[in-house]
Amino acid sequence: MSLPPLSLACLTALALSPPEQLRLAARLGCPNIGIRLLPAAPGGIAWPLMTDAAMLSETLRALDETGVKIFDLELIRVDANFSADAFRPFVEVGRQLGAQAILVAGDDADRSRLVDNYARLCELAAPYGLTCDLEFMPWTKVPDLATAKDVVRRAGRPNGGILVDALHFARSRSRPEDLDDVPRAWLHYAQLCDAPGEIPADTAGLIHTARCARLLPGEGGIDLAALFRRLPADLPLSLEIPNDARLTMIGAEAWSREVLVAGRAFCAGLGRA
Repeated sequence: MSLPPLSLACLTALALSPPEQLRLAARLGCPNIGIRLLPAAPGGIAWPLMTDAAMLSETLRALDETGVKIFDLELIRVDANFSADAFRPFVEVGRQLGAQAILVAGDDADRSRLVDNYARLCELAAPYGLTCDLEFMPWTKVPDLATAKDVVRRAGRPNGGILVDALHFARSRSRPEDLDDVPRAWLHYAQLCDAPGEIPADTAGLIHTARCARLLPGEGGIDLAALFRRLPADLPLSLEIPNDARLTMIGAEAWSREVLVAGRAFCAGLGRA
């Protein structure tokens, strides 16, 4: 069987600009990357190509020169103050970049309003060829797979979807068998990483691992094989493995190379390479 499409997630080496990420992926033989256009938290790193014309131009030039593609864009947060129209520049840039997917976080305690606004985001993104992939994370208002399924089902939009991140899947105590009734059309990509098996007791610990201290597949305690054997064999995999300590020690390029080697080895171990 052939290797599923792989992508270097932006969080793996977030300090690199999009052109730098594209050129790094080309050197490492990785066909895709993800980029962050909006921060995950106030003051966080992001590359606002919607307003930085020079950076957008350089990114488009790097796309042409390298042949690497931009797979996904991060991130749009659907909260209580959400307005889909505010994200039109985001999706317009996404089409220029040739992206396929938007990572969406759900952060509105009003479930009906969350569903309605998520549906409006899907409607905004659809003409631009973008899917809206709702990532469940334990500290958000979409904390687990069951909640994500409810939101996407109730929204009922053809470009809606669920993003399964191995870390959040394990931390939310979701079960592999709960994936069995997820329609294939809802699955556009997944995120691969590992982490210690012990689940942090507080939100700060959960967020620290997610953003700063993930492990390579096979180094931690997540049952990755049980999870990924439940997912389609050809599902694109985003290698989201930020590890600040190791990246600082060996540099972004060497760390990204280790991430790719480990990702390929994991797929081979599943009989998918």
